[in-house]
Amino acid sequence: MRVVPAALTALTAFLSLDFLSAHRPELDPIGRREGGGTGQKKKKPPPHIIFILIDDQGFNDIGYHNPTIKTPTLDKLAAEGVILENYYVQPICTPSRSQLMTGRYQIHTGLQHSIIRPSQPSCLPSGMDTLPERLREAGYATHLVGKWHLGFYRKACLPTRKGFDTFFGSLTGSVDYYSYGSCDGAALCGYDLHDNESVAWGHEGKYSTMLFTQRARKILESHDPTERPLFLLLSLQAVHTPLQPPKSYIYPYRGMTNVARRKFAAMVSTVDEAVRNVTYALRKYGYYKNSVIIYSTDNGAQPLIGGSNWPLRGRKGTYWEGGVRGVAFVHSPLLKRRRRVSRDLLHITDWFPTLVGLGGGNTSQVDSGVFSLSLVVQSRGLDGFDVWATISEGKESPRREILHNINPLHKPVAASMMWDDVETSQPAVKTSKEATNKKLKKKKKKKRKKVLKLKQHKKSTFRLKTVRKPAGKSKEPEPPPKARAQSEHWSRLRHEPKIQSSGSLSSRQKPKTKSKRTTLQNQNLSQSRQTQTKSKPKLKQQLKTKSRQTFVQNHNTSRSRTRPAWSSVWDTSVQAAIRVGDWKLLTGDPGHGDWVPLQILPTLLGHWWHLERSLPAHRNSSHPPKTVWLFNITADPYERRDLAAQRPDVVQQLLARLAYYNRTAVPVYFPPDDPRADPSRHAGAWVPWADEDEEEEKYRGVYKKGKSGKKKKKKKKSCGLCKLKTFFLKLNTGMMSNRI
Repeated sequence: MRVVPAALTALTAFLSLDFLSAHRPELDPIGRREGGGTGQKKKKPPPHIIFILIDDQGFNDIGYHNPTIKTPTLDKLAAEGVILENYYVQPICTPSRSQLMTGRYQIHTGLQHSIIRPSQPSCLPSGMDTLPERLREAGYATHLVGKWHLGFYRKACLPTRKGFDTFFGSLTGSVDYYSYGSCDGAALCGYDLHDNESVAWGHEGKYSTMLFTQRARKILESHDPTERPLFLLLSLQAVHTPLQPPKSYIYPYRGMTNVARRKFAAMVSTVDEAVRNVTYALRKYGYYKNSVIIYSTDNGAQPLIGGSNWPLRGRKGTYWEGGVRGVAFVHSPLLKRRRRVSRDLLHITDWFPTLVGLGGGNTSQVDSGVFSLSLVVQSRGLDGFDVWATISEGKESPRREILHNINPLHKPVAASMMWDDVETSQPAVKTSKEATNKKLKKKKKKKRKKVLKLKQHKKSTFRLKTVRKPAGKSKEPEPPPKARAQSEHWSRLRHEPKIQSSGSLSSRQKPKTKSKRTTLQNQNLSQSRQTQTKSKPKLKQQLKTKSRQTFVQNHNTSRSRTRPAWSSVWDTSVQAAIRVGDWKLLTGDPGHGDWVPLQILPTLLGHWWHLERSLPAHRNSSHPPKTVWLFNITADPYERRDLAAQRPDVVQQLLARLAYYNRTAVPVYFPPDDPRADPSRHAGAWVPWADEDEEEEKYRGVYKKGKSGKKKKKKKKSCGLCKLKTFFLKLNTGMMSNRI
């Protein structure tokens, strides 16, 4: 009887196997089931990328750094994502945007000098891949809403020719928020709002931040998120000048006494509201769960118009931390480690390879890693790194250094005094012979000019090039009494006893037979030691000792008269800045290095044109300008302790890195203005003006406002009498117009 249950069990097992085999789907030779699909997990679609780029927002202009700025949406998104606290951008608009678009330092695009102004025939180099082009190759729909500021002199420079499917916004750098007028100086003004490649007339009176936000929401509404991934670059004009917030946004900041700061904060609130509306649209139309939201500024703030980088040093247009350390965060449900602060070193060039890799773009062209320790792969020709693992998982950043810039066209006013000159010349001392002669020379020139202006009735007074009496017995007319008295005064001063460093008086110097002008020309700083008389060795030695002491006191960068070892490595008068690990080196003129607390924010001073670049800092002419700074940014993030004198070894290494980068740089492309750009020639709007078949001419040199684009006229010979007549004509006209 036990055989029956065993037989039933075997029959049941056989029937079940037969049933399963009858209903098992057949597999093809490579393991795929009938009906398609693989045996592996279904691959997730590429994420939607929303990049929000803000203009001129400083380190202290966001709620999570400064509670007085009301940005609840930005604070919440940042708190739920990853805040990038060691993130760097460029100090002005065009370089930052070019590096975002190309993933390359500006020394590799020719844009290392300044911004692209509306009248300049310049733009992103042709033939260079851009971020939207790479993403479009990966299947993305690409859209740009807002500010471009990367050139538009020909149609090939427009955003729609650089990888974007659509474009709605402004082409220039600064636009009125309501009228959309943009000016290049006081004379050239035009309308600047475009829809793709056409002028978008009829939007006057609509606030640009709200108008751009509406266009972004319209794009999100019309696009199908399940069909194709989306790349949206929302490049808001805010919070760039002019300060034009709607009145309703100013009221919450009525307690701020500084008017410019009050308006600036109100404009930040308009940005916060714009981001809230965009994120709401992402949730509403089904993008949010598979999206990456990136928020970034393009450069530091300008305290002169209400922005704040406190407690960082410097401001927009400078290479101090306040100009290049940016506000940024990443918010996404795809982040593996959220709600944290990342202090890994990141740069704006990193977004190119990061986003292309995230979107499944072409990253097959790679070289071996630059840093062997981390075994990083860097795309060929790119200066950026794929940092998604750093942002999402908290892994160590592959980036170890940042080249902030090398600008060969920007040199200090007194850049001619280099270390070679310091070594071979006497530093100016008030009691030295060289300093006295130099001052006398300057004063003599000024006095002589005054005499010539006041006494123009004598022809002989215009003979400026005469340095000695002509041969022969021809008698020159006597100078006027006042000029003769001044000449005797300078002659008497020249032969006064010289005061030594000890306070005693030296013996009188015999007057030389040569004229004063010839003597002063021969006594310059570089030849002072050879021109001094050999009859006074003690005086020479004392002056030399005193000069050396003064030099050491005024310059902490060197404790001896020997030339620094780095003088043969790098020309420190060139404006450059580099960050390697914890160390940051600046050379040349980094810009205004001030710390501006909120309490002393000045009122609005001038037009944005003057705020885009740094003014030459005041320097004491008695010693060469300081051109080297070194800081440990990790230990001293506010750049208050210059360590260049204490760590010359680090200075040497970083200068060598600058020299390395400089060998890879392309020539600066900074052409003069083109008069054909005048909006009055194009129905009052800024539009492309150059033909597509025109060849690009290469220009080198510093642009001079108001003089470019005009043919140089030959200088006429100076006519003193003509100048005198012109002077009295202008004087008479001015007196009559003022009714004096």
